[in-house]
Amino acid sequence: MANSAGDRGKAKSGGKMNEEIPSDSESESVAPRRTEEEEEEEEELEETAQEKKLRLAKLYLEQLRHQEEEKAEAREFEEDQVAGRLKEDVLEQRGRLQKSVAKEVQPPAPSDIRVLRGHQLSITCLVITPDDLAIFSAAKDCTIIKWSVESGRKLHVIPRAKKGPEGQPPGHSSHVLCMAVSSDGKYLASGDRSKLILIWEAQSCRHLYTFTGHRDAVSGLAFRRGTHQLYSTSHDRSVKVWNVAENSYVETLFGHQDAVAALDALSRECCVTAGGRDGTVRVWKIPEESQLVFYGHQGSIDSVQLVNEEHMVSGADDGSVALWGLSKKRPLALRREAHGLRGEPGLEQPFWVTSVAALLNTDLVATGSHSSCLRLWQCGEGFRQLDLLCDIPLVGFINSLKFSSSGNFLVAGVGQEHRLGRWWRIKEARNSVCVIPLRRAPRPPAAGP
Repeated sequence: MANSAGDRGKAKSGGKMNEEIPSDSESESVAPRRTEEEEEEEEELEETAQEKKLRLAKLYLEQLRHQEEEKAEAREFEEDQVAGRLKEDVLEQRGRLQKSVAKEVQPPAPSDIRVLRGHQLSITCLVITPDDLAIFSAAKDCTIIKWSVESGRKLHVIPRAKKGPEGQPPGHSSHVLCMAVSSDGKYLASGDRSKLILIWEAQSCRHLYTFTGHRDAVSGLAFRRGTHQLYSTSHDRSVKVWNVAENSYVETLFGHQDAVAALDALSRECCVTAGGRDGTVRVWKIPEESQLVFYGHQGSIDSVQLVNEEHMVSGADDGSVALWGLSKKRPLALRREAHGLRGEPGLEQPFWVTSVAALLNTDLVATGSHSSCLRLWQCGEGFRQLDLLCDIPLVGFINSLKFSSSGNFLVAGVGQEHRLGRWWRIKEARNSVCVIPLRRAPRPPAAGP
Protein backbone atom coordinates (compact mmCIF):
# COMPACT_ATOMS: atom_id res chain seq x y z
CA MET A 1 0.00 0.00 0.00
CA ALA A 2 2.78 2.29 0.87
CA ASN A 3 4.42 1.42 -2.36
CA SER A 4 1.30 2.21 -4.34
CA ALA A 5 0.90 5.57 -2.61
CA GLY A 6 4.46 6.36 -3.31
CA ASP A 7 4.00 5.42 -6.91
CA ARG A 8 0.97 7.71 -7.18
CA GLY A 9 2.97 10.58 -5.66
CA LYS A 10 5.77 9.93 -8.09
CA ALA A 11 3.28 9.81 -10.90
CA LYS A 12 1.77 13.11 -9.84
CA SER A 13 5.12 14.75 -9.43
CA GLY A 14 6.17 13.26 -12.74
CA GLY A 15 3.05 14.66 -14.37
CA LYS A 16 3.81 18.07 -13.03
CA MET A 17 7.33 17.86 -14.32
CA ASN A 18 6.03 16.77 -17.68
CA GLU A 19 3.61 19.71 -17.83
CA GLU A 20 5.99 22.42 -16.67
CA ILE A 21 9.24 21.49 -18.41
CA PRO A 22 9.00 21.35 -22.20
CA SER A 23 11.12 18.80 -23.95
CA ASP A 24 14.21 19.74 -26.00
CA SER A 25 12.44 18.68 -29.20
CA GLU A 26 9.57 21.15 -28.54
CA SER A 27 11.95 24.10 -27.99
CA GLU A 28 13.83 23.24 -31.13
CA SER A 29 10.63 23.13 -33.23
CA VAL A 30 9.41 26.68 -32.17
CA ALA A 31 12.64 28.53 -32.96
CA PRO A 32 12.94 27.55 -36.69
CA ARG A 33 9.28 28.55 -37.34
CA ARG A 34 9.96 32.16 -36.25
CA THR A 35 13.02 32.39 -38.50
CA GLU A 36 11.05 31.23 -41.58
CA GLU A 37 8.39 33.90 -41.02
CA GLU A 38 11.04 36.59 -40.81
CA GLU A 39 12.61 35.30 -44.00
CA GLU A 40 9.25 35.29 -45.75
CA GLU A 41 8.58 38.88 -44.63
CA GLU A 42 12.00 39.94 -45.91
CA GLU A 43 11.34 38.23 -49.26
CA GLU A 44 7.96 39.94 -49.51
CA LEU A 45 9.57 43.33 -48.80
CA GLU A 46 12.19 42.72 -51.48
CA GLU A 47 9.56 41.70 -54.06
CA THR A 48 7.42 44.80 -53.32
CA ALA A 49 10.36 47.10 -54.02
CA GLN A 50 11.04 45.30 -57.29
CA GLU A 51 7.38 45.50 -58.26
CA LYS A 52 7.38 49.23 -57.45
CA LYS A 53 10.38 49.77 -59.70
CA LEU A 54 8.68 47.80 -62.45
CA ARG A 55 5.43 49.74 -61.98
CA LEU A 56 7.22 53.11 -62.13
CA ALA A 57 9.11 52.04 -65.21
CA LYS A 58 5.86 51.00 -66.91
CA LEU A 59 4.23 54.30 -65.88
CA TYR A 60 7.14 56.30 -67.31
CA LEU A 61 6.99 54.40 -70.58
CA GLU A 62 3.22 54.98 -70.73
CA GLN A 63 3.73 58.73 -70.21
CA LEU A 64 6.35 58.79 -72.96
CA ARG A 65 3.96 56.96 -75.28
CA HIS A 66 1.15 59.44 -74.49
CA GLN A 67 3.48 62.40 -75.10
CA GLU A 68 4.57 60.99 -78.44
CA GLU A 69 0.96 60.35 -79.43
CA GLU A 70 0.01 63.93 -78.51
CA LYS A 71 2.95 65.28 -80.52
CA ALA A 72 1.94 63.12 -83.48
CA GLU A 73 -1.67 64.35 -83.22
CA ALA A 74 -0.49 67.97 -83.03
CA ARG A 75 1.74 67.46 -86.07
CA GLU A 76 -1.13 65.82 -87.94
CA PHE A 77 -3.47 68.67 -86.97
CA GLU A 78 -0.95 71.28 -88.12
CA GLU A 79 -0.39 69.39 -91.36
CA ASP A 80 -4.15 69.19 -91.88
CA GLN A 81 -4.46 72.93 -91.25
CA VAL A 82 -1.60 73.72 -93.63
CA ALA A 83 -3.03 71.34 -96.22
CA GLY A 84 -6.48 72.92 -95.81
CA ARG A 85 -5.04 76.41 -96.15
CA LEU A 86 -3.01 75.42 -99.21
CA LYS A 87 -6.10 73.82 -100.72
CA GLU A 88 -8.06 77.03 -100.07
CA ASP A 89 -5.27 79.11 -101.64
CA VAL A 90 -5.20 76.88 -104.72
CA LEU A 91 -9.00 76.99 -105.05
CA GLU A 92 -8.94 80.77 -104.57
CA GLN A 93 -6.32 81.18 -107.30
CA ARG A 94 -8.33 78.96 -109.60
CA GLY A 95 -11.43 80.93 -108.70
CA ARG A 96 -13.33 77.93 -107.37
CA LEU A 97 -13.27 78.55 -103.63
CA GLN A 98 -16.76 78.51 -102.11
CA LYS A 99 -16.73 78.67 -98.31
CA SER A 100 -20.08 77.76 -96.79
CA VAL A 101 -21.18 80.64 -94.53
CA ALA A 102 -24.68 81.54 -95.73
CA LYS A 103 -26.55 79.05 -93.50
CA GLU A 104 -24.82 80.47 -90.40
CA VAL A 105 -25.98 84.05 -91.00
CA GLN A 106 -28.80 85.20 -88.75
CA PRO A 107 -31.13 88.00 -89.88
CA PRO A 108 -30.53 91.14 -87.79
CA ALA A 109 -33.19 92.81 -85.72
CA PRO A 110 -34.32 96.16 -87.22
CA SER A 111 -32.99 97.91 -84.11
CA ASP A 112 -29.48 96.55 -84.81
CA ILE A 113 -29.24 98.36 -88.17
CA ARG A 114 -27.29 101.63 -87.85
CA VAL A 115 -28.43 104.49 -90.08
CA LEU A 116 -25.83 107.13 -91.03
CA ARG A 117 -27.32 110.36 -92.37
CA GLY A 118 -25.36 113.15 -94.00
CA HIS A 119 -26.19 113.29 -97.71
CA GLN A 120 -28.97 115.59 -98.90
CA LEU A 121 -29.86 113.50 -101.95
CA SER A 122 -29.97 109.81 -102.89
CA ILE A 123 -26.89 107.68 -102.21
CA THR A 124 -25.52 106.38 -105.51
CA CYS A 125 -22.48 104.29 -104.51
CA LEU A 126 -20.27 103.30 -101.59
CA VAL A 127 -17.10 101.35 -100.80
CA ILE A 128 -15.55 99.94 -97.61
CA THR A 129 -11.83 100.25 -96.89
CA PRO A 130 -9.96 96.89 -96.86
CA ASP A 131 -9.41 97.11 -93.08
CA ASP A 132 -13.19 97.50 -92.51
CA LEU A 133 -12.62 100.67 -90.49
CA ALA A 134 -14.16 103.27 -92.82
CA ILE A 135 -16.92 103.66 -95.41
CA PHE A 136 -16.91 106.11 -98.34
CA SER A 137 -20.34 107.09 -99.64
CA ALA A 138 -21.27 109.34 -102.57
CA ALA A 139 -24.58 110.79 -103.69
CA LYS A 140 -26.49 112.86 -106.19
CA ASP A 141 -25.60 115.93 -104.10
CA CYS A 142 -22.06 115.54 -105.59
CA THR A 143 -20.45 115.03 -102.17
CA ILE A 144 -18.32 112.18 -100.81
CA ILE A 145 -18.37 111.38 -97.08
CA LYS A 146 -15.90 109.21 -95.19
CA TRP A 147 -17.51 107.49 -92.18
CA SER A 148 -16.06 105.67 -89.18
CA VAL A 149 -17.52 102.16 -89.00
CA GLU A 150 -17.03 101.96 -85.23
CA SER A 151 -18.53 105.29 -84.19
CA GLY A 152 -20.70 106.11 -87.21
CA ARG A 153 -19.28 109.64 -87.28
CA LYS A 154 -18.12 111.59 -90.31
CA LEU A 155 -14.35 111.52 -90.63
CA HIS A 156 -14.17 113.73 -93.72
CA VAL A 157 -16.46 115.41 -96.24
CA ILE A 158 -15.41 116.18 -99.83
CA PRO A 159 -17.84 118.96 -100.77
CA ARG A 160 -19.38 119.69 -104.13
CA ALA A 161 -17.03 121.58 -106.43
CA LYS A 162 -18.24 125.07 -107.24
CA LYS A 163 -17.95 126.24 -110.81
CA GLY A 164 -15.87 129.36 -111.00
CA PRO A 165 -12.31 130.60 -111.15
CA GLU A 166 -9.43 128.18 -110.68
CA GLY A 167 -8.16 127.57 -107.19
CA GLN A 168 -11.45 126.20 -105.92
CA PRO A 169 -11.20 123.03 -103.74
CA PRO A 170 -11.28 119.92 -105.95
CA GLY A 171 -14.44 117.85 -106.01
CA HIS A 172 -17.31 116.73 -108.21
CA SER A 173 -19.76 119.14 -109.78
CA SER A 174 -22.20 116.44 -110.98
CA HIS A 175 -23.68 113.18 -109.66
CA VAL A 176 -21.01 110.75 -108.45
CA LEU A 177 -21.97 107.37 -109.94
CA CYS A 178 -19.18 105.02 -108.86
CA MET A 179 -16.20 104.61 -106.53
CA ALA A 180 -13.39 102.12 -105.90
CA VAL A 181 -10.67 101.76 -103.27
CA SER A 182 -7.34 99.97 -103.87
CA SER A 183 -6.70 96.71 -102.02
CA ASP A 184 -3.90 98.32 -99.95
CA GLY A 185 -6.25 101.14 -98.91
CA LYS A 186 -4.01 103.82 -100.43
CA TYR A 187 -6.12 105.24 -103.26
CA LEU A 188 -9.79 106.12 -103.70
CA ALA A 189 -11.18 106.65 -107.20
CA SER A 190 -14.53 108.34 -107.95
CA GLY A 191 -16.34 108.83 -111.25
CA ASP A 192 -19.16 111.24 -112.17
CA ARG A 193 -21.61 112.27 -114.86
CA SER A 194 -19.15 114.95 -116.06
CA LYS A 195 -16.89 112.22 -117.58
CA LEU A 196 -14.23 112.71 -114.88
CA ILE A 197 -12.36 110.24 -112.68
CA LEU A 198 -10.86 111.80 -109.56
CA ILE A 199 -8.10 110.04 -107.61
CA TRP A 200 -7.80 110.70 -103.88
CA GLU A 201 -5.49 109.68 -101.09
CA ALA A 202 -7.87 107.50 -99.09
CA GLN A 203 -6.42 108.26 -95.67
CA SER A 204 -6.44 112.06 -95.86
CA CYS A 205 -8.99 112.52 -98.71
CA ARG A 206 -6.43 114.74 -100.46
CA HIS A 207 -6.96 115.10 -104.21
CA LEU A 208 -4.10 113.65 -106.26
CA TYR A 209 -5.04 113.37 -109.96
CA THR A 210 -7.88 113.81 -112.41
CA PHE A 211 -8.25 111.34 -115.29
CA THR A 212 -10.03 112.53 -118.41
CA GLY A 213 -10.75 110.53 -121.54
CA HIS A 214 -14.25 109.13 -121.28
CA ARG A 215 -16.78 110.79 -123.55
CA ASP A 216 -19.82 110.21 -121.31
CA ALA A 217 -20.73 109.56 -117.68
CA VAL A 218 -18.31 107.28 -115.82
CA SER A 219 -20.49 104.44 -114.47
CA GLY A 220 -18.09 101.82 -113.10
CA LEU A 221 -14.67 101.67 -111.39
CA ALA A 222 -12.58 98.83 -109.91
CA PHE A 223 -8.97 98.37 -108.85
CA ARG A 224 -7.24 95.13 -109.70
CA ARG A 225 -6.48 93.49 -106.33
CA GLY A 226 -2.84 93.66 -105.25
CA THR A 227 -2.05 96.42 -107.75
CA HIS A 228 -2.77 100.08 -108.50
CA GLN A 229 -4.20 99.23 -111.94
CA LEU A 230 -7.63 100.85 -112.33
CA TYR A 231 -10.41 99.77 -114.70
CA SER A 232 -13.17 102.20 -115.64
CA THR A 233 -16.27 102.00 -117.78
CA SER A 234 -18.72 104.56 -119.06
CA HIS A 235 -21.94 105.29 -120.87
CA ASP A 236 -19.65 105.84 -123.89
CA ARG A 237 -19.57 101.96 -124.11
CA SER A 238 -15.83 101.67 -123.54
CA VAL A 239 -13.59 100.12 -120.88
CA LYS A 240 -10.37 101.97 -120.03
CA VAL A 241 -7.27 100.86 -118.12
CA TRP A 242 -5.21 103.28 -115.99
CA ASN A 243 -2.09 103.10 -113.84
CA VAL A 244 -2.87 105.21 -110.78
CA ALA A 245 0.59 104.97 -109.18
CA GLU A 246 2.13 106.46 -112.34
CA ASN A 247 -0.79 108.80 -113.08
CA SER A 248 -1.06 107.36 -116.58
CA TYR A 249 -3.56 106.07 -119.13
CA VAL A 250 -2.91 102.56 -120.50
CA GLU A 251 -5.52 101.52 -123.09
CA THR A 252 -9.17 101.46 -124.19
CA LEU A 253 -11.31 98.43 -125.08
CA PHE A 254 -14.57 98.47 -127.03
CA GLY A 255 -17.38 95.95 -127.47
CA HIS A 256 -20.62 96.89 -125.72
CA GLN A 257 -23.49 98.10 -127.88
CA ASP A 258 -25.08 100.33 -125.23
CA ALA A 259 -24.19 102.38 -122.16
CA VAL A 260 -22.29 100.19 -119.65
CA ALA A 261 -23.86 100.27 -116.18
CA ALA A 262 -21.37 98.58 -113.83
CA LEU A 263 -17.90 97.00 -113.57
CA ASP A 264 -15.98 94.74 -111.17
CA ALA A 265 -12.54 93.10 -110.93
CA LEU A 266 -10.48 90.85 -108.63
CA SER A 267 -6.85 89.66 -108.85
CA ARG A 268 -6.65 88.49 -112.45
CA GLU A 269 -5.83 90.90 -115.24
CA CYS A 270 -9.43 91.03 -116.38
CA CYS A 271 -12.70 92.74 -115.44
CA VAL A 272 -16.43 92.09 -115.84
CA THR A 273 -19.05 94.59 -117.02
CA ALA A 274 -22.84 94.84 -117.05
CA GLY A 275 -23.92 96.12 -120.45
CA GLY A 276 -27.23 97.74 -119.59
CA ARG A 277 -29.65 97.67 -122.50
CA ASP A 278 -27.42 95.59 -124.78
CA GLY A 279 -28.41 92.62 -122.58
CA THR A 280 -24.91 91.21 -122.11
CA VAL A 281 -22.43 90.61 -119.34
CA ARG A 282 -18.84 90.69 -120.62
CA VAL A 283 -15.51 89.45 -119.32
CA TRP A 284 -12.58 91.49 -120.62
CA LYS A 285 -9.20 89.76 -120.87
CA ILE A 286 -6.89 92.75 -120.80
CA PRO A 287 -3.56 91.24 -122.04
CA GLU A 288 -5.26 89.45 -124.97
CA GLU A 289 -7.54 92.44 -125.66
CA SER A 290 -10.39 89.96 -126.01
CA GLN A 291 -13.80 89.54 -124.43
CA LEU A 292 -16.30 86.82 -123.53
CA VAL A 293 -19.98 87.62 -124.01
CA PHE A 294 -22.74 86.19 -121.78
CA TYR A 295 -26.52 86.27 -122.39
CA GLY A 296 -29.35 85.49 -119.98
CA HIS A 297 -31.28 88.54 -118.74
CA GLN A 298 -34.21 89.99 -120.67
CA GLY A 299 -33.93 93.56 -119.37
CA SER A 300 -31.26 96.15 -118.73
CA ILE A 301 -28.39 94.62 -116.72
CA ASP A 302 -27.59 97.30 -114.13
CA SER A 303 -25.27 95.55 -111.65
CA VAL A 304 -22.60 92.86 -111.58
CA GLN A 305 -20.09 91.54 -109.05
CA LEU A 306 -17.56 88.71 -108.98
CA VAL A 307 -18.13 86.01 -106.34
CA ASN A 308 -14.69 84.52 -107.00
CA GLU A 309 -12.33 84.46 -109.98
CA GLU A 310 -14.57 82.02 -111.90
CA HIS A 311 -18.11 83.04 -110.92
CA MET A 312 -20.19 86.22 -110.81
CA VAL A 313 -23.66 87.47 -109.97
CA SER A 314 -25.70 90.06 -111.87
CA GLY A 315 -29.05 91.82 -111.53
CA ALA A 316 -31.37 93.41 -114.08
CA ASP A 317 -34.47 95.59 -114.30
CA ASP A 318 -36.51 92.57 -115.42
CA GLY A 319 -36.34 91.51 -111.77
CA SER A 320 -33.94 88.63 -112.35
CA VAL A 321 -30.72 87.65 -110.57
CA ALA A 322 -28.23 85.39 -112.38
CA LEU A 323 -25.23 83.33 -111.29
CA TRP A 324 -22.60 82.79 -113.98
CA GLY A 325 -19.57 80.59 -114.50
CA LEU A 326 -16.93 82.03 -116.81
CA SER A 327 -16.80 78.78 -118.78
CA LYS A 328 -20.50 78.91 -119.77
CA LYS A 329 -22.24 81.56 -121.85
CA ARG A 330 -25.61 81.00 -120.14
CA PRO A 331 -26.42 81.46 -116.43
CA LEU A 332 -25.74 78.53 -114.09
CA ALA A 333 -28.74 79.72 -112.05
CA LEU A 334 -31.40 82.33 -112.85
CA ARG A 335 -33.91 83.61 -110.32
CA ARG A 336 -36.73 85.54 -111.97
CA GLU A 337 -38.89 88.02 -110.00
CA ALA A 338 -36.23 87.87 -107.29
CA HIS A 339 -37.91 90.70 -105.34
CA GLY A 340 -41.51 89.95 -106.32
CA LEU A 341 -44.05 91.92 -108.34
CA ARG A 342 -45.66 95.36 -108.03
CA GLY A 343 -48.66 97.03 -109.68
CA GLU A 344 -52.34 96.34 -110.10
CA PRO A 345 -53.62 92.83 -110.83
CA GLY A 346 -53.08 92.01 -114.46
CA LEU A 347 -50.54 94.82 -114.85
CA GLU A 348 -47.85 93.50 -112.49
CA GLN A 349 -44.24 94.31 -113.17
CA PRO A 350 -41.23 92.87 -111.35
CA PHE A 351 -39.31 95.06 -108.93
CA TRP A 352 -36.02 96.10 -110.50
CA VAL A 353 -32.86 94.59 -109.06
CA THR A 354 -30.85 97.76 -108.46
CA SER A 355 -27.73 96.33 -106.78
CA VAL A 356 -25.95 93.05 -106.04
CA ALA A 357 -23.11 92.10 -103.71
CA ALA A 358 -21.23 88.90 -102.94
CA LEU A 359 -19.08 87.97 -99.95
CA LEU A 360 -15.81 87.03 -101.66
CA ASN A 361 -15.13 83.28 -102.03
CA THR A 362 -18.29 82.24 -100.18
CA ASP A 363 -21.85 81.18 -100.96
CA LEU A 364 -23.46 84.39 -99.62
CA VAL A 365 -25.06 86.93 -101.99
CA ALA A 366 -27.16 90.05 -101.33
CA THR A 367 -29.51 91.87 -103.70
CA GLY A 368 -31.16 95.28 -103.44
CA SER A 369 -34.31 96.68 -105.02
CA HIS A 370 -37.06 99.19 -104.20
CA SER A 371 -39.33 96.51 -102.75
CA SER A 372 -38.87 97.72 -99.13
CA CYS A 373 -36.30 95.03 -98.36
CA LEU A 374 -32.91 93.70 -99.33
CA ARG A 375 -32.50 89.95 -99.67
CA LEU A 376 -29.77 87.51 -98.67
CA TRP A 377 -29.30 84.41 -100.81
CA GLN A 378 -27.33 81.19 -100.61
CA CYS A 379 -25.56 79.89 -103.71
CA GLY A 380 -25.98 76.15 -104.06
CA GLU A 381 -23.25 73.62 -104.75
CA GLY A 382 -21.36 74.58 -107.90
CA PHE A 383 -23.32 77.87 -108.06
CA ARG A 384 -26.16 76.02 -109.80
CA GLN A 385 -28.89 77.18 -107.43
CA LEU A 386 -29.92 80.38 -105.66
CA ASP A 387 -31.99 79.94 -102.49
CA LEU A 388 -33.54 82.78 -100.48
CA LEU A 389 -32.23 83.02 -96.90
CA CYS A 390 -34.04 86.05 -95.47
CA ASP A 391 -35.44 89.54 -96.06
CA ILE A 392 -34.02 92.59 -94.27
CA PRO A 393 -36.55 95.49 -94.18
CA LEU A 394 -35.16 98.64 -95.83
CA VAL A 395 -37.36 101.27 -97.46
CA GLY A 396 -36.12 103.06 -100.59
CA PHE A 397 -33.95 102.37 -103.62
CA ILE A 398 -31.00 100.24 -102.50
CA ASN A 399 -28.54 101.70 -104.99
CA SER A 400 -25.36 100.11 -103.64
CA LEU A 401 -24.42 97.09 -101.52
CA LYS A 402 -21.05 96.05 -100.13
CA PHE A 403 -19.94 93.27 -97.76
CA SER A 404 -17.11 93.97 -95.35
CA SER A 405 -13.90 91.98 -95.90
CA SER A 406 -14.52 90.07 -92.66
CA GLY A 407 -18.14 89.33 -93.55
CA ASN A 408 -19.26 90.76 -90.20
CA PHE A 409 -21.44 93.46 -91.71
CA LEU A 410 -23.15 94.57 -94.91
CA VAL A 411 -23.49 98.23 -95.96
CA ALA A 412 -26.39 99.52 -98.07
CA GLY A 413 -26.65 102.89 -99.81
CA VAL A 414 -30.32 103.92 -99.76
CA GLY A 415 -31.99 106.74 -101.66
CA GLN A 416 -35.40 108.09 -102.55
CA GLU A 417 -34.50 107.73 -106.25
CA HIS A 418 -32.70 105.26 -108.49
CA ARG A 419 -29.02 106.13 -108.88
CA LEU A 420 -29.26 106.57 -112.67
CA GLY A 421 -32.56 108.44 -112.99
CA ARG A 422 -35.78 109.78 -111.49
CA TRP A 423 -38.35 107.25 -112.67
CA TRP A 424 -39.94 107.03 -109.18
CA ARG A 425 -39.54 108.81 -105.91
CA ILE A 426 -40.15 106.99 -102.63
CA LYS A 427 -40.95 109.87 -100.27
CA GLU A 428 -40.90 107.80 -97.06
CA ALA A 429 -37.32 106.63 -97.75
CA ARG A 430 -34.36 108.29 -96.05
CA ASN A 431 -31.20 109.10 -98.01
CA SER A 432 -28.75 107.23 -95.80
CA VAL A 433 -25.99 104.67 -95.36
CA CYS A 434 -27.21 101.60 -93.46
CA VAL A 435 -24.75 99.36 -91.63
CA ILE A 436 -26.28 95.90 -91.17
CA PRO A 437 -24.56 93.48 -88.75
CA LEU A 438 -24.31 89.86 -89.92
CA ARG A 439 -24.16 87.65 -86.86
CA ARG A 440 -23.30 84.00 -87.28
CA ALA A 441 -25.18 81.19 -85.56
CA PRO A 442 -22.81 79.04 -83.47
CA ARG A 443 -21.83 75.83 -85.18
CA PRO A 444 -23.38 72.69 -83.62
CA PRO A 445 -20.85 70.73 -81.53
CA ALA A 446 -19.19 67.83 -83.25
CA ALA A 447 -20.87 64.50 -82.56
CA GLY A 448 -19.03 62.26 -80.12
CA PRO A 449 -17.69 58.82 -81.07
